[in-house]
Amino acid sequence: MPRRILDNLNFVNVSLALVGAFIVAIIVIGSIATLRSGHYTSRQWFDFVIFGLAQGSIYALIALGYTMVYGVLRMINFAHGEVYMSGAFTGYFVADAMNRAKVLNTNPVLGLLAVFAVAMVTSVLVAVLLERIAYRPLRRAPRLVPLITAIGASFFLQYTFRGLYGSQFKAYPEVKALDGVWNLGGDFTIQRIQVIVIVAAALLMFGLYTFVQRTKTGKAMRAVSENKDVAALMGINVDSIIVQTFILGAALAGAAGVLYALMFRQVSFFMGFIPGIKAFTAAVLGGIGNVPGAMLGGLFLGIFESVGPSLFLDGLGIPAPYQLKDVIAFSMLVLILIFRPQGILGERLGKAKA
Repeated sequence: MPRRILDNLNFVNVSLALVGAFIVAIIVIGSIATLRSGHYTSRQWFDFVIFGLAQGSIYALIALGYTMVYGVLRMINFAHGEVYMSGAFTGYFVADAMNRAKVLNTNPVLGLLAVFAVAMVTSVLVAVLLERIAYRPLRRAPRLVPLITAIGASFFLQYTFRGLYGSQFKAYPEVKALDGVWNLGGDFTIQRIQVIVIVAAALLMFGLYTFVQRTKTGKAMRAVSENKDVAALMGINVDSIIVQTFILGAALAGAAGVLYALMFRQVSFFMGFIPGIKAFTAAVLGGIGNVPGAMLGGLFLGIFESVGPSLFLDGLGIPAPYQLKDVIAFSMLVLILIFRPQGILGERLGKAKA
């Protein structure tokens, strides 16, 4: 063991270890200082955690699309953020029409089901077109080619929807049934919309996991993920399975877009970029290609992003720590890629899969 340690000692490894130690020291010192100061009450910490869970649930739903596509194609679909955006943005027009027709508040279940249905169908259509036009012809191309294509498709979709729907922010109408808070006793309350987002996301994730693990199509997806050529020899329609994978990931992204819009109440043509990158971070954190890992990574990132700035940075005297939440999220992505590229639940991939 000492010999192995000595063999791994070089300038790069030592430098990375020092950077990691420095970051851990900042986190520990900042956290201790913040907790000692008593600046935040237990109710505020509770609010941070609940908001992080709601936000992380949305990240997890989007991350599932990244991890499923990577699982079957070994490519990162960087246009997936725009698939998420297309559903939420299109759903706005349905929500606005329902609101003007007085359906959204007189019959909120019917109105919200219509919004979710249109958003999910729109995201699915966009994803299927992406797979058929942009990705399928490049399936045997070198890895860099579909990656560049995905980035180009992302910009294409952004500015297509900007041209179709406009560049202004659109405000989702208020749904009175989702307003208000629930008292959990004492000073602890939780917003109704946050509970709905967490529960809805949990049900969708459980449904996807059950589908992948328990159905014949899910078994075929796992077979294609292992080896497309062997799966084809066993009678599996690889093209059909890949399309179904895109459909599942896009449907979850469309639902995530509506949940986001109901919680934050605004959408735009650019809304998919930052959540898309953070969902990719969540997928890498959990283990890219691993469905439970994407769920865990999304929840962890949401809580880390919500609690982290106040816990790590407030005690260091930084005046506006929450403004650095994106820095924390993207720093985590870099650290994961350096120190544990396989993620929390991921496996070390062989050269054939990497």
